[in-house]
This record gives sequence, structure tokens and C-alpha cells, in this order.
Amino acid sequence: KPTVQWLKDLGLDDAQVAKVIVSKPQVFGYSLENNLKPKMERLHEQGFAADRIVRIVSSFPPLLGLSAKRLESRMKVLEARDSLTDKTLVTVMLLTDAQFAARFS
Repeated sequence: KPTVQWLKDLGLDDAQVAKVIVSKPQVFGYSLENNLKPKMERLHEQGFAADRIVRIVSSFPPLLGLSAKRLESRMKVLEARDSLTDKTLVTVMLLTDAQFAARFS
């Protein structure tokens, strides 16, 4: 399947790919070109190295299903506060919009 191969090409090992598929089976319905690849490219542009992107995706597979707009806006807030790390990114992506606004407004 193209999605499985893409995850492997991203750098995930078989166990990490399995974790992504089990926790986010909807990943098979996401467009590689219009959804998944652009999100990973944005993380790379933001300075995340390939191994860090693998860590983020494997530790938080729901990231693949979140909107690119949400990812982008939250990364901008963290970057403005000089606190954009793997851990803070995953943490803020878990927050609801209301929780995020309360924490970062």
C-alpha cells in the first residue's frame, strides 16, 4: 500500500508503522499529496530533522489526521515563544482549541 510505503520512506520501522495503523487506521483514507506529505514537509521546513519527525509521528499518530491549519497555527505560536520542540508540539496538539487559547493567550 502506498501509505505504508510512505511511512517507511519517512523513516518509521515496521513496529512504528504498525502503531500508526492501529492507532490511526484512517491514515489510509488521507491523501498523500494533499494531506500527509505537506504536513511532514512543513515540519521539516520548521527545522525538524527526519529522526525527530519519526519520533513525533510514532509517538502521536493522530497528528496525521489533524488539520494542516491547526498544525501551522500552533507551530507559529510555539515558535514565537521560542518553545517549539517535539514534546511541546505533541502537547499542544492534544489540547482543544479552548484549552490552547487559555494557555497561550
